[in-house]
Amino acid sequence: MKVLVIGSGAREHALCRSLSLDPDVSALHCAPGNAGIGEVAELHPVDALDGAAVSALARRLDVGLVVVGPEAPLVAGVADAVREAGIPVFGPSGEAAQLEGSKAFAKDVMAAAGVPTARSYVCTTPEEVAEALDAFGAPYVVKDDGLAAGKGVVVTSDLQQATDHANACDRVVIEEFLDGPEVSLFAITDGETVLPLQPAQDFKRALDGDEGPNTGGMGAYSPLPWADPKLVQEVLDTVLQPTVDEMRRRGTPFSGLLYAGLAITGRGVRVIEFNARFGDPETQVVLARLKTPLAGVLLAAATGNLEDLPPLRWSEEAAVTVVVASHNYPGTPRTGDPITGLDEVAEEDAPHAWVLHAGTKHDGDAVVSAGGRVLSVTASGEDLAEARERAYRAVARIHLDGSQYRTDIAAKAAVGT
Repeated sequence: MKVLVIGSGAREHALCRSLSLDPDVSALHCAPGNAGIGEVAELHPVDALDGAAVSALARRLDVGLVVVGPEAPLVAGVADAVREAGIPVFGPSGEAAQLEGSKAFAKDVMAAAGVPTARSYVCTTPEEVAEALDAFGAPYVVKDDGLAAGKGVVVTSDLQQATDHANACDRVVIEEFLDGPEVSLFAITDGETVLPLQPAQDFKRALDGDEGPNTGGMGAYSPLPWADPKLVQEVLDTVLQPTVDEMRRRGTPFSGLLYAGLAITGRGVRVIEFNARFGDPETQVVLARLKTPLAGVLLAAATGNLEDLPPLRWSEEAAVTVVVASHNYPGTPRTGDPITGLDEVAEEDAPHAWVLHAGTKHDGDAVVSAGGRVLSVTASGEDLAEARERAYRAVARIHLDGSQYRTDIAAKAAVGT
């Protein structure tokens, strides 16, 4: 099978890494890709938001599967254009991707499907905002209704900060605060059958101890030794399957990757948000543990044959990923700085640790930073403690001037493992 992956981040590098290890993949392409992805896939320039351009590239390369990584192309309908060209594609339609593209739409679907989630108000005026914030009280949870690259959510006890963020959005969802640990659970679906993956936990705040501003994610780990063994089945029964069934009932079936961001509250599991694609950085650790070859699973979802697939096989090992971010992230990042130490990681830490590129590019022979989150340094181990040790050992070999990373990824979970 020839496969084309659309995107240029660490999520796409993780997908390409897994696909490159799949014996059924005869040729692997990525567009536009990055400096690291170019080591495992042939790169092609493309406007990832242009469905016609992506379809034309897929036809020219004669691929049997297109995997659309990021949310913006999905919401823009790129998967629809590829489907119309008669090429199997892993990723929901533009309409179905509104589960991520609009928080208000997702709340409406959850209400119709009976999915447990936070109580919320959709606001479009300063008066509605003030009323909603007053109704829930602190801590305030304020979400931009549209796509915001993981930075559209503010959780704060500062009323002025909450008000300012809400009034800066055209439409905003204000909801009750959900206590308890957060869990990310991905599910692959063809619109009917739902195949949950292993849960992961990511770290949204920029600084150690969950301090600092929200980011797109500074690290992740899997498995979750503290989670109820019945969690995956419970979420499948109460969240994932009802949502997929409701989307099909509406005439907009959801095929691709459904990501449920969950809070394990004192009152049970509640959905914080849905995403319509693999999450970053959780994909890096979930795929590190998946033993079933990836291409066949994604193709089965794209062609409506998931129910015929044997159960997924998982490694008993743990995985940890640590994001190395550029100077000033999540503000305006500094780019163009050279990255060194990547060869040392490949020589000294493989096969237990590896580097997945996010915001990188080539500048002559050098690899330089080209975004806010630059690298995801990922490692596996017998348990979380060993995976953590290996990941941070690899991080220590890498130099990027002014870079930052959290030192406490999976630290609490690793205690006693």
